[in-house]
Amino acid sequence: MTLALGDIAPDFEADTTEGPIHFHEWLGDSWAVLFSHPKDFTPVCTTELGYMASIKPEFDRRGVKIIGLSADPTDKHAEWAKDIAETQGTAPNYPVIGDSDLVVSKLYGMLPADTEARDGRTPADNQTVRNVFVIGPDKKIKLILVYPMTTGRNFDEVLRVIDSLQLTANHKVATPANWKPGEDVIIAGSVSDDQAKEIYPDGWKAPRPWLRIVPQPK
Repeated sequence: MTLALGDIAPDFEADTTEGPIHFHEWLGDSWAVLFSHPKDFTPVCTTELGYMASIKPEFDRRGVKIIGLSADPTDKHAEWAKDIAETQGTAPNYPVIGDSDLVVSKLYGMLPADTEARDGRTPADNQTVRNVFVIGPDKKIKLILVYPMTTGRNFDEVLRVIDSLQLTANHKVATPANWKPGEDVIIAGSVSDDQAKEIYPDGWKAPRPWLRIVPQPK
């Protein structure tokens, strides 16, 4: 199964470090980030889980839930959490899915559907389980990032994208390259000039007729 932007995030039931969940029920009406890991006790993932825990207040402030996934059982996750706390300074403070049967990994297209959940699978066997999914309140996938095992993920960038997604969901604008909150934005192409005059009575900058720049809406 290949997932694309705009697809409904597949629903599932799974055990997590905070108990069993029904994913869509757990999502509720919130935004969410689901980020996955090929195995427990892997070094790059250890830094990622710790960093996510340290910046969880930033996700909370944006109304975004965090959930991790690793292709091992939850009791092993609990042991890993101790090492994460000792080496990174913060243990995971969000649920982490136990996916030793690889059901969720395959459901989300991170492993081929015919992959066998056999003993002895290594991180290299599961190396494609390195995704970040941002899911909106409508249960639709808004962002998919895939990272190699050797490159730690940039979760500050995930926050930046969420800021853009939330802004553009509420206003008919788009954000330019390297945009940060508070900077100018672009009037969406779906908005005519007449409509734009009603929304932005003070006008806009237009280096080209199709490139209309305005301050970020409040």
